[in-house]
Amino acid sequence: MKEKKIGYLDRIKLMKFFNRGGFVFDFTIQGFNDFTSESIGIPLCQKYNLSRGKSLEAYIKEASLENSLKLLFDLLDYYEVSGLSRDLTYQCLNPSVVTDYEDCKSILDKLKQSTIIDKETKKLKEVFNSDYISSQINLMLKMQNENPTEAIGKAKELIESCCKTILEKEGYIIEKDWDMTRLVDEAFKLFGIMPKQISDDVKGAKSIKQVLGNLKAIAQGISELRNLYGSGHGKLSSFTGLEPRHASLAVGSSVTLVRFLWDSYEHYKHISNKG
Repeated sequence: MKEKKIGYLDRIKLMKFFNRGGFVFDFTIQGFNDFTSESIGIPLCQKYNLSRGKSLEAYIKEASLENSLKLLFDLLDYYEVSGLSRDLTYQCLNPSVVTDYEDCKSILDKLKQSTIIDKETKKLKEVFNSDYISSQINLMLKMQNENPTEAIGKAKELIESCCKTILEKEGYIIEKDWDMTRLVDEAFKLFGIMPKQISDDVKGAKSIKQVLGNLKAIAQGISELRNLYGSGHGKLSSFTGLEPRHASLAVGSSVTLVRFLWDSYEHYKHISNKG
């Protein structure tokens, strides 16, 4: 599989903040080499024989997404902890630094979230061991930016597939009129984790019930989003879909719920086998 890297447009925006005329913050060449050696094990100026900013840019262009994020988040921490983020002189010398900083944080947070989702979906594909579900996950991730409408539809289908897989393994006969909310309810009932199944005597019962209720609400919310904006239903010619960020929210939420459902199923099986 091709190693994932930071995309071209994101790199351009990030380097607006980190590479300012060949300089990176207030680092000397030796200081930058020491910092990058500590962060990622590579003295970048020594490796590329370029300025600090150009060396950073060269590394981000060829490094994996994970390694790039490690270094960039470390640099962001340095900017915040060193006091440069509050240094008026530095800001006057770099007029766009404040807005570039906000853009940078937004991009890095988005990329970090995407790596978390990638890791979780990889685990899901392994535990399901199903070509169909794996293909659904791959399509869902691919479509987040290319086709948010389709991604929302796939997010709903992933939850349905997870619930059906679990219930069928336990011998349930799934009726045709069972919608996603019913499928999730049946899975929760199987595991004994419906909010009303949690005894009030359990420590933190109120908080546990609230969290479980919110998890169930994810299914309902994604189902409603799919009906309004997702694939699977005819739309008027005036229809305008949601943006990629909304699709990413639906995809991330579905992955969170599915991961919880499958972990709960494995716990349920473990307890059942012990009994």
